[in-house]
Amino acid sequence: MHHPAPDTALRHKTRPSWLRAAAVALAIAPAAARAEDPAPAAAAQPAQAAAPQALETHVGLIYRPQPAPSSYDAEAAPEDEGLAGAKMGIADNNTTGRFTKQTYVLDEVALTDDKPDAVAAAKELIGKGVRYLVLALPADAVLAVADAVKDTGAVVLNAGASDDRLRGAECRANVFHILPSRAMLTDALAQYLTVMRWRKLFLIVGPTDADKAYADAMRNSARKFALKITAEKPWTFGPLAKARGDTPTRAEAMVFTRGLDYDMAIVADEEGDWGDYVPYRTVDPRPVGGTQALTPTTWSPVLETWGAAQAQNRFRRLASRLMRPLDYQVWAAVRTVGEAVTAKKTNDPAVIAPYLVEPAFTLPAYKGVPLSFRPWDHQLRQAIIVVQPKALVSVAPEQGFLHQRTPLDTLGVDLPETTCKFK
Repeated sequence: MHHPAPDTALRHKTRPSWLRAAAVALAIAPAAARAEDPAPAAAAQPAQAAAPQALETHVGLIYRPQPAPSSYDAEAAPEDEGLAGAKMGIADNNTTGRFTKQTYVLDEVALTDDKPDAVAAAKELIGKGVRYLVLALPADAVLAVADAVKDTGAVVLNAGASDDRLRGAECRANVFHILPSRAMLTDALAQYLTVMRWRKLFLIVGPTDADKAYADAMRNSARKFALKITAEKPWTFGPLAKARGDTPTRAEAMVFTRGLDYDMAIVADEEGDWGDYVPYRTVDPRPVGGTQALTPTTWSPVLETWGAAQAQNRFRRLASRLMRPLDYQVWAAVRTVGEAVTAKKTNDPAVIAPYLVEPAFTLPAYKGVPLSFRPWDHQLRQAIIVVQPKALVSVAPEQGFLHQRTPLDTLGVDLPETTCKFK
């Protein structure tokens, strides 16, 4: 006859008392062992034992503060131009660094009449252990510093000199160029003129070496994009844009543009002495561009897309003013160090310098596309905005300008044309 199994409660009730006590002891013993023996707890947390140690990276900035203008000048460069950009870059690096146990420190040196030597400033920073030097200085100073620190392994980031020669015949292996070359700037303007079919140019060249270098770049860009310089004249009327009130030369300046056939006047005035005087004073109604009016540049307060508006606001809160191109360039230099150190988990320049030219390195910099360095001349590829004082007009590279690597390489000197042989 089949007998149903007794229920669970009945089975527990009918177990001998010694069996129930043994079962309880066996259940309690492993828990007690886990509580008393610390070895398994330590073994269960290998990640904590291997946690990365804190990494501190010092970034040096060498710059020359702008002197205060002798009289009111609405466009005068602020004294902390560049320095404010560096401070925002350090703050951004440290924001990321909180999650990666990395900290960044800015060591700035301001060159003054009492302390004018950039090489001495660089050696002072190197002596303190700084291995990343951001320079907001002219080309000759960049070369002098690069050569002076060549044997230290330091990485030099050029944020202030657009000279094409630094990317060509006088390039240095330890220098990385953050701001665009003049060739990149004039190529950006030339691409826009090509799209607009404004092919005939009147080139007006100022008296300084920088003005002449900009004019050379514009001539090369005109040839590259099949534009024609139908007229060229030197500016000989002085700094009219900075004059207070009208001057006797105004009538002469207007006659200066008479009888010429051109679609656009291109001014080469890097010091800003007279270029702003030309718009609306030509005999025939023609647009003006170049170093003033319609301008190719790295940064402008009118840039608001690709997250730039947030960057503009953060900078304004930090510096109580608008961000200028040099501020942006120094910011990008400091962020370059931060991005590379974060990716490689080391601040050893022997590791970071080669990594900067690898395809894996990119810099997000509010330009719509990630930026990267060209291996052949260490120039940072980047989009260039074409702006007028109150609005964004265009962004280069323009649509339709193609390249086998990236459209960004349609701006500036490409690999087949480079004269760079690293020293």
